[in-house]
Amino acid sequence: MNGQADMDAAIEAARKAVGLPVGARVVAAMSGGVDSTVVAGLLHKAGYDVVGVTLQLYDHGAALKKKGACCAGQDIHDARLAAETIGIPHYVLDYESRFRDAVIDQFADSYLRGQTPVPCIRCNQTVKFRDLLDVARDLGAEAMATGHYVRRAVVDGRPQMRKAIDHSRDQSYFLFATTPEQLDYLRFPLADLEKPQVRGVALELGLRIAAKPDSQDICFVPEGDYRSLIDKLRPEGREAGEIVHMDGRVLGAHAGITDYTIGQRRGLNVAVGEPLFVTRLDPVKRHVIVGPRDALLTASLTLDETNWLGDQPTIEAAAEAGAPVLARVRSTRAPSPARLALVDGVVTVIFDTGEEGVAPGQACALYDPADDERLLGGGFITATAAVV
Repeated sequence: MNGQADMDAAIEAARKAVGLPVGARVVAAMSGGVDSTVVAGLLHKAGYDVVGVTLQLYDHGAALKKKGACCAGQDIHDARLAAETIGIPHYVLDYESRFRDAVIDQFADSYLRGQTPVPCIRCNQTVKFRDLLDVARDLGAEAMATGHYVRRAVVDGRPQMRKAIDHSRDQSYFLFATTPEQLDYLRFPLADLEKPQVRGVALELGLRIAAKPDSQDICFVPEGDYRSLIDKLRPEGREAGEIVHMDGRVLGAHAGITDYTIGQRRGLNVAVGEPLFVTRLDPVKRHVIVGPRDALLTASLTLDETNWLGDQPTIEAAAEAGAPVLARVRSTRAPSPARLALVDGVVTVIFDTGEEGVAPGQACALYDPADDERLLGGGFITATAAVV
């Protein structure tokens, strides 16, 4: 930050992102991290009637002391203290049971089905962007603001979701399930800021959390040991089985399919003279299927629980028309050229060239090839077809 001038620019950017008259009530979703806290501070400085709301989502003993977690003990304390520093009312809502049902249990069940879940998307899709929005409306707010790095734009009277200016921080992949109705109510004041600027704003606002580490992807897993959590919640996932080559050879044994994910190479403990990767998981037979890297190439995938923000009326209409898209199957991977298709009534993504490491349970976010900053929607991957 370069002093007051940069602060003024950040405040003006926040006003532009909110797009409501000064004095309007806005709920700020405060996780206790730097980003959401700065949003609350900027909106207060911009003249809005800001109400901070924090969700208590879990209370695992070890997680309370975990650096980089969100929505647990220390973070709730940080959010409360920040709201006091900013000078806004602040409420803490106990959403532990909702979070457990919608996110943690679903996370564990996905691994039992041989899938690779993305719990952050489930959390945004259910607890944060569904339940919390209802709370914001009950509080009389005209909008709810979050610290996500995405841009909301209104084009021809309809809201669009677009990538943030800082592509290294862009979170549009994790927000593919945001519905048009939710997007109409949500605001993202950090769209035009980069992370160092956000920390600079925090310093200017006198917030103690200015140097606080960023939250981790799986916030409710102590020390990142998700397998121990799954073993505790779903011990049946610890049933032994066989490691089978895709040509049918039994190569070894495993202690539970929850130890494995699609594309995994390390920790297989089998040797056949060539590098092997996990290509598929069969939870019914308890088989871990392995093969060469080429076997990971995916020609197409099918989607369920889809969401659509594009210009066509529905994603099914876009698929039936064979709409071109850019498909992103991992948050850390660039989108790949593809087209939509409707196969037996199921939305299908067909890649122009093979895409590697696509796993059922993951999300596939779709972007506009004519405007790759624009998110069109997406869905959860249910099945894949390999390149022959």
